[in-house]
Amino acid sequence: MKYEDGQWYMQGLPRNHPDRIRTVEALIAYVGEVGFLPLFGNEIDGFSLEDRVCPSDWWTEDPETDPWEWRCLAARSGRVAYGKFFGKKAGFLSPEWLPVFANLRRDGYDFDSRYEEGLAKHREQLIMQLFEDHDELPSYEIKQMAGFGKNGERNFSGIITDLQMQTYLAIKDFRRRLNKKGAPYGMAVAVYATPEALFGAELVTSCYGEEPEASWQRIVSHMHALYPEAQEAEIRQICR
Repeated sequence: MKYEDGQWYMQGLPRNHPDRIRTVEALIAYVGEVGFLPLFGNEIDGFSLEDRVCPSDWWTEDPETDPWEWRCLAARSGRVAYGKFFGKKAGFLSPEWLPVFANLRRDGYDFDSRYEEGLAKHREQLIMQLFEDHDELPSYEIKQMAGFGKNGERNFSGIITDLQMQTYLAIKDFRRRLNKKGAPYGMAVAVYATPEALFGAELVTSCYGEEPEASWQRIVSHMHALYPEAQEAEIRQICR
C-alpha cells in the first residue's frame, strides 16, 4: 500500500497484465515457485501479492477474485503456510522454505527447549502449552484459555504475532464464531495451529542440522536471484 495526499492506495498490476495473479490456485502455485511472499507491498518492489494483482480486486468479498479472500483459502488448503512471517506482517511460506525460516527464526530450538533455556516469555509459554492438547484453536479461545484480557495477561496481539514470527504458530483458517444454536455470526477470526500440526514435525525441523546463519544466507541468495536490486538491509528488515 502507498500513502499519498493523506490516503492509502493499493499498488498492483493492470487487469490485462500477463503476469497478474488471477486465482487462488495461481497464488498457491506462485508461492511454490518463489518460495515465500508477503501479502502487502514493502520496500522491495514486486515482492508481495499486492504487487501482482489488480488493485480494484481487493475487499470485494468475491472468493474468485479477491486477494483478501484468497489468504483464507490458501491457508485452508494446507499447501502453503500463512501467518505474520515478514516484519510482523502477513505472508506465505512454501513447504520447501518453511523449514529454512523455522531454522533461522527458532535458532534450532523447539519451543519447550527455548522456554527451558529462558529464551521465551512466560506469556508465550501460556499460549504454546495449549497446543499440547489441541491441534488448532481460534484466537478468541486462545486469549481466554491463556488468561489474557481484562485483569489478566496483556498484549495478546503482540505475543501471538511474535510466535508467528518465530514460526511456532501459523494461521490454519479463518472461521466465524457459532452462537448457542450453532449458527455462525460476526467476522471470521484466525484459527491457529503449529506448523508441525499442519506439515509434520519431520518437514518443519528438517533444516535443524544447518547453522541458522547458513539458512539466512540461503534466503539472501534466493532473494538476490529473484530481486537483484534488493539491498541486504531491506531483505533483513522483511525476512529476518
